[in-house]
Amino acid sequence: TAILEKHDRSQFEVFAYSYGPVEDSPERQRFTQAVDHFIDIHELSDAEAADRIAADGIDILIDRKGYTFGHRLGIFARRPAPVQVNYLAFGGTMGVDFIDYAIVDAFVVPPEEQENYTERLVYLPDCYQPNSYRPKADKMPARSDCGLPEEAVVFCCFNQTYKLTPRIFDCWMRILRRVPDAVLWLLHPDAATADNLRHEAAIRGVDADRLIFAPKVLQAAHIARHALVDIFLDTDVVNALTTASDALSMGCPVITCPGHSFVSRGAGSILRAMELPELIADDFHAYEDLAVMLGTQPDSRAALRKKIAEKMRTAPLFDTARYSAHLDRALLEMWRRYAAGQPAEPFSVPPLETSPRS
Repeated sequence: TAILEKHDRSQFEVFAYSYGPVEDSPERQRFTQAVDHFIDIHELSDAEAADRIAADGIDILIDRKGYTFGHRLGIFARRPAPVQVNYLAFGGTMGVDFIDYAIVDAFVVPPEEQENYTERLVYLPDCYQPNSYRPKADKMPARSDCGLPEEAVVFCCFNQTYKLTPRIFDCWMRILRRVPDAVLWLLHPDAATADNLRHEAAIRGVDADRLIFAPKVLQAAHIARHALVDIFLDTDVVNALTTASDALSMGCPVITCPGHSFVSRGAGSILRAMELPELIADDFHAYEDLAVMLGTQPDSRAALRKKIAEKMRTAPLFDTARYSAHLDRALLEMWRRYAAGQPAEPFSVPPLETSPRS
């Protein structure tokens, strides 16, 4: 929403088409106020929605669902806009001929991967994912409020449990064996999954009580409790994305080990834009050793938290105005090429020399 609010209105008129559930939340209210036109199309068929979009004279139509649940790609298949873009929600190619561009960065999708995309790749200079400060609870929780030991080293992963794999769980258990005063804080899954994780921990020689499960709370309270964490451990096949940004915004270091796919490289992109490359491990041996080093060296953790606090003010990751300016440049270049009769081609957006940080 912050990006929508910052689009250059001398260059853009912003339409939003909603086909999701109708709700009256503060987030939706802010979103509707951030755009020039908000149109609810959830009762329209794909053909009717495409006709409405075409009638509105949309130049660039951006898909925010990909192949995720509830998508309406049938609208895009009807080509209601001359330029159509895959952006943010789907980490990979759509594999169709009616999406012209995908917005990425050079870390999540290296240029040599263009041959695997039907879209032409548009490279933003920092991170493909927009990041802004999300509201946190006014009152910060104590460890005792969350069932955490006061003196323990707290590793956490607040990713959804579908992102857990045997490989990453094996790695986490080795870390706990090497840092004997540590616990692992996870989002509370269903009861059967929690029991399975405890059982698997015990099989790997780790006391099941060292796995602690965080109950579901309101978003602001969830973000605030990252302050109680010493180290966030990322998953492997599908990375933390907004979850990684939330952790960093509360001063919590995030350790990741990038894979070869878009969704396994997102946290690395975030850390690069936060200017914290030392938290990107080359392999899982390095990932494990880095976690153990931070888990056993309080001074190193303190120095890293200090660095994160500094980077919150100076690194590109949370510079919403900079990101929005880069995105505007990308969209304008897409339109310039179309208007000139040129085919869609890959291109990179040059970074701003000075940042309009806000």
